[in-house]
Amino acid sequence: MSAVREQLPEGRYGRSADERADRKLKVIGATLGVLFLGLMGWFGWYYVVDNKISAEMIKFDVVSPTEVQVHLEIRKDEGVKGVCTLRSRAEDGTEVARKDVRIDDPAGRVDSVFTLRTTAHATSAELVGCTAR
Repeated sequence: MSAVREQLPEGRYGRSADERADRKLKVIGATLGVLFLGLMGWFGWYYVVDNKISAEMIKFDVVSPTEVQVHLEIRKDEGVKGVCTLRSRAEDGTEVARKDVRIDDPAGRVDSVFTLRTTAHATSAELVGCTAR
């Protein structure tokens, strides 16, 4: 009786189709991974470097049922102008005031107090965000 081989002799005919497909998938996966990391780095750099104005709400004070005062500290490049959006909410979470305040002071650090007129009694105030103009 003779023995029948099920496999080709090892190393005689090069790589199998499965090995070539595995290598191709690894190369495609590595390329897509590098592209993804590059894109995330670009978005992060754009967000950090291009954002020329930032602000922090120091405190807020509910002065009356129709008025809230918000104290902001704004940091920006000197000479940059911008707009910050403030809003105030009632106890049930509904928005009772929203205001876009202009930041025209050329200084690099600005402390300002802004007044929001509300449509109902407010319980909180928040800084939504700032953008450079």
